[in-house]
Amino acid sequence: MLDIDNVTKTFSGFTAVSGVSLTVEKQQIAAVIGPNGAGKSTFFNMITGHLTPDSGAIRLNGRDITGIAPHKICGAGMGRSFQRTNIFPKLTVFDNVQAAYLAHRGKGGNFWSPAERFYRDETEALLRSIGLWEQRESIGGVMSYGAQKQLELGLALASDPALLLLDEPTAGMSATETHEAIRLLERIAGERELTLLFTEHDMEVVFSIAQKIAVLHQGRKIAEGTPAEVRADPEVRRIYLGHH
Repeated sequence: MLDIDNVTKTFSGFTAVSGVSLTVEKQQIAAVIGPNGAGKSTFFNMITGHLTPDSGAIRLNGRDITGIAPHKICGAGMGRSFQRTNIFPKLTVFDNVQAAYLAHRGKGGNFWSPAERFYRDETEALLRSIGLWEQRESIGGVMSYGAQKQLELGLALASDPALLLLDEPTAGMSATETHEAIRLLERIAGERELTLLFTEHDMEVVFSIAQKIAVLHQGRKIAEGTPAEVRADPEVRRIYLGHH
């Protein structure tokens, strides 16, 4: 599904990502972890087209997407959620998701038909699947943080992605919200046959859901493998997980 080949990105002489490669198979759940400043955000921004690599290549389902615009990458089958919640805070939950459908399916510029007529059934089905149907009339900006992250997931899913990138999907959540978010992600991935790639600081989340983990440190990939392999890697334990 995703093939990242030796990508590098520098900023004014500082190398944020250096020669990182990673493959993610179809319907795999993969994680990228590392300390603050490891290069995770830069790496994600290159994958999604917000930054162009200085060198290397990125392919989505066999298509070279290196450096193309984010909206075109989205159209090719990639969705993304952000570390900071990215919703329409003044719209209702229902209107948030309906707006996403309108944008992704090319109806955003249709001034001749009332927007509320489009994609109502699809919006209802998606809200039910992510557990927000009962809150459909709530204003997005006043909901709990966990619910806002659920809503952001709904906005990403409205593009019907084959690959979904999640930037710290449980950051700022309570323990209960985190547990619910993990179960939701696993269920949605299975139901929609999604491929997931995510970054996360909560190691309990990473090791409970990821099938493959890549570890970045100072812009370089220092390890890659199954959760058991990464947990046992001496360098990962020394740098990130701790000796014990």
